Amino acid sequence: MPKKNTRFLCKECGAESATWLGKCPQCGAWDSLTELARAIGKEAAARGPRAVVAGAAGSIGTAAIPRPLAELPLDASRRLASGLAELDRVLGGGFVPGSVVLVGGDPGIGKSTLLLQAAQAMAATSPQPVLYVSGEESPGQVRLRAERLGALAPALYFLAATELAPVLAAIEQLAPALVVLDSVQTLGDADIEAATGSVTQLRHVSQVLSRAAKERGFPLVLIGHVTKEGQIAGPRQLEHMVDAVFYFEGEEAGLGRILRAVKNRFGPTHEIALFEMTGAGLVAVEDPAGFLGGRHLKGELGTAVTVTFTGTRPLAVEVQTLVSAPRYGTPARVVQGVDPRRVSLLVAVLERSAGLALGGSDLFVSVAGGLRLDDPATDAALLVALASGFSGRSLPDATLALGEVGLRGNLRAGSHLEERCHEALRLGFERVLVAATATLGKGLPKGAVAPVADVPALLAACGLAGLNRAVAGR
Repeated sequence: MPKKNTRFLCKECGAESATWLGKCPQCGAWDSLTELARAIGKEAAARGPRAVVAGAAGSIGTAAIPRPLAELPLDASRRLASGLAELDRVLGGGFVPGSVVLVGGDPGIGKSTLLLQAAQAMAATSPQPVLYVSGEESPGQVRLRAERLGALAPALYFLAATELAPVLAAIEQLAPALVVLDSVQTLGDADIEAATGSVTQLRHVSQVLSRAAKERGFPLVLIGHVTKEGQIAGPRQLEHMVDAVFYFEGEEAGLGRILRAVKNRFGPTHEIALFEMTGAGLVAVEDPAGFLGGRHLKGELGTAVTVTFTGTRPLAVEVQTLVSAPRYGTPARVVQGVDPRRVSLLVAVLERSAGLALGGSDLFVSVAGGLRLDDPATDAALLVALASGFSGRSLPDATLALGEVGLRGNLRAGSHLEERCHEALRLGFERVLVAATATLGKGLPKGAVAPVADVPALLAACGLAGLNRAVAGR
């Protein structure tokens, strides 16, 4: 009779322990270890761990034989276009055969809609079938959505399953060009003594399906739930196992959606795709600058336009600020789309370098379109928007500021500066303010780029010079 070997598994990182501990020794998470019981037969126990290692090595075939790196064959397989241009952009040009992609996002944000549209587009052009597996919705529910999206290609197959065995059988039968699993938390293996959706099941199911994808050469897309902290549910090991991790973001009440790459072994990281939710499904945004407020040439109070660089393309986006007297004792800081610590840093720089006492004011900052700005080169635009909102003066028309702001009030050039300048001029901006230390090519029109050395010079170029005196005299 098999004996039971009890282990404890961390829900956060997947680390195992022989005894229960209040704190995970690997990741440091508290109260994260759960009991995991494994049935071990006498023969397996007698063979010991060496036999287990040998069996695992034998299961991966010739890959276990060491060979000189220079003699390994190049993988010249072509990418598979998803049929959605914006999705292909984030993928780096399409799906790589054998790759595993993890897509996470809030409930109801449109993950299933996006992947069903991609499955339909691939099924309409691929000589092989496409398999869509759902453990959350019934066949009737998926059929209704498919009719609304026009996703009824004859080569698009659907399977409702919550166990791993039927999915593997369908893969064996169809030899699909693409497999979509919605969602990985709903699939389990009956041979594993753990609840569906647990850390053990998630890790096992992902490993088995990933191995099948790499052996048979089909792309695998796993849809994952997210926690209240906005991270994909399950062990962090799941994100390390896959080849790409994408987050689908947006306000549920709004129409804009952003697909963001946070990991991609086959393409640029931090690339984004812009979609708009319509009655017929998700539609690619044809004019990103208009969608993100980047075509706003007229100077307005507390508003500035900047050009961020996401992945492989520049995007013009509008930053809005509102500065007001505090209603309560502690000044409010409401920030959307920007790290609040960056806002605090820029406020401190304005106080020290320009004499603007913003620290005692309520500050509200928002980025148009729901975009998140992690780009240091957008500091200059955010800084002049704060100064404009505090002083009550609008920025000059058709003027755009680029650059990273240092703690000493100096301005530094960001990456891809020339591409940003070209994008700003293409959109109709007549003057781009950049760091005086920036090195630019000769392809920019003369007089279109104005160098500024520091924060006082930047404010003066924006018509905001002498604000400390002007504000004090109000």
